[in-house]
Amino acid sequence: MAHTFIVFDFGTNEEASQQARHRVEGWKQGYRLGNKLLIKFEREGGASKADADDTNDSGKPKKKIDTGKPEKVRVLIRLDFSDHEKLSFNRWLERIPKEEAFKLAKSKTVKQGETEFEELEKLFDSLD
Repeated sequence: MAHTFIVFDFGTNEEASQQARHRVEGWKQGYRLGNKLLIKFEREGGASKADADDTNDSGKPKKKIDTGKPEKVRVLIRLDFSDHEKLSFNRWLERIPKEEAFKLAKSKTVKQGETEFEELEKLFDSLD
C-alpha cells in the first residue's frame, strides 16, 4: 500500500499543533508504530523583528518590536502501512482527524494517484 498523507492546517495556533505532535508521538510509542506514522511541520510567514536604532536617547539598548505576523502551521502526517495491514491503515485514517488534538484544524487526506500527492510527497521529504 502506498503512502497516504493527512494535512492539518492549524493556522497560527502553534499550541494546538504541538499538542497534535505529542499525541502522534504517544501513539508511535504506545502502539509501536515506528515509521508507519510520521509527522512533520510546515511553517510559513514567520514573525520579523524591526529595530530602527540599536540604542535609545539614554544609551540603553532598545527593545525589539515584533511587527511580523505569527507563523502559519501545517502538520503533515504520513501513513505508511503495508498491504496486509489495510484494517489498521483504515482505522488510523479515520481515527486521527476525530481526535481532540486535531479537531480545531482543517484537514485534508491525499492518497496516491491524486493530483496533489507528488507535490506533498516532495514537500514531506524536504521538511525536517
